[in-house]
Amino acid sequence: MNWKNEWKYLVWIIAIFVGCFYLPVGTERFDLAVLEAFHLVKWYAREHVLLCLVPAFFIAGAIGVFVSKNSVMKYLGAGANKILAYSVASVSGTILAVCSCTILPLFAGIYKMGAGLGPATAFLYSGPAINALAIILTARILGPQMGIARAVGAVVFSIVIGVLMAFIFRKEEQAKMAVQMAMPEEPATRPLWQTGLYFFSMVGILVFANWGKPEATSGIWAALFNGKWIITSVFAILFGLMLIFWFKMRAWKVAAVALPVALLAYVFNDQPLIPFTAGFVGLSVITSIDKGENGEWFSSSWTFAKQILPLLLFGVLIAGILLGRVGHEGLIPSEWVARAVGGNSLFSNFFASFAGAFMYFATLTEVPILQGLMANGMGNGPALALLLAGPALSLPNMLVINSVLGTKKTAVFVSLVIVMATISGMLFGLIAG
Repeated sequence: MNWKNEWKYLVWIIAIFVGCFYLPVGTERFDLAVLEAFHLVKWYAREHVLLCLVPAFFIAGAIGVFVSKNSVMKYLGAGANKILAYSVASVSGTILAVCSCTILPLFAGIYKMGAGLGPATAFLYSGPAINALAIILTARILGPQMGIARAVGAVVFSIVIGVLMAFIFRKEEQAKMAVQMAMPEEPATRPLWQTGLYFFSMVGILVFANWGKPEATSGIWAALFNGKWIITSVFAILFGLMLIFWFKMRAWKVAAVALPVALLAYVFNDQPLIPFTAGFVGLSVITSIDKGENGEWFSSSWTFAKQILPLLLFGVLIAGILLGRVGHEGLIPSEWVARAVGGNSLFSNFFASFAGAFMYFATLTEVPILQGLMANGMGNGPALALLLAGPALSLPNMLVINSVLGTKKTAVFVSLVIVMATISGMLFGLIAG
């Protein structure tokens, strides 16, 4: 027996056995925490997988197949113009009213296609935090100061984090740039404007299918919400026509998907998730059996789904056990969190950043959560720190980011997010008082 190698297995066996032996089954908090975990996973599966993640997987897969590496490298690659690359990466999430989990497949797609580490992580950080609806809601409920600070902080710190990531791992970036420069230029299979409109239609489906209900019952936001499924349908029709005329998909195949979806939309007009799901199931079928680039598109999308979805669901389950859902508690009592984020001390800002980085925030839910915490004594600084760390990170995200970037880069990225959020919180606390 070679104990130099075997002691690790023994420690793991003992640790798992002791954990099982003293498992607090039967205690109220533990039982409720387990129940909360499954409630959160159920809610996540219903609200995010079909409407958010499935379209995002198709978009990420399309990036890998229909966007040339040269195009990505030109604007976001390691050797691209830095001002242009970071400007595009830091503000492109403005139109994506989606959660951090939806950003992940897009981040993985552009990174694997050759985007530089700096611009890719800038996009990963700012994407969920900078969307227009989140900024407007923050300003209306938490005050204009907080809304402006969140918008400015998300953009500025995404660039700072991206630049620091590129600097810390500059040797790898230089090697990556050398490889990219040696690659031959790929011939374009179709005009850039066609590819651009194709992605625009998919992003339109993603954005409007997930358009949140505003508080006001009138105005432009309410009108967009009331007509969101009509707008989504228009984007879907345009998308189908592009598949036929630009991407050489047989018209009868597209019609075989479109007609049942239209029928389901008519029959189940009060349950739009049914025709929406049928549409993506049909799209999956007709692309998966295609022998050309559309088949490659499905294969690429499926690869992202296999890699990301299990990690996200597992992460949501763990987050639910630890912190529960909004208004419900997990293993960690909510009063502990509320007590730790009062005032504007270094500890309160760091704790808010650290807790936010491990909590899971669905898009726009961070605002009412913060409203409740601030009513219970949370300081302005820690509130901003949580806003800048929470939507950009979560335990599920970390698992996925680790599978894309590796442990070392993920640890550095998470640390930078927490540090930058802490600093911004302290500065805002001093300014806002």
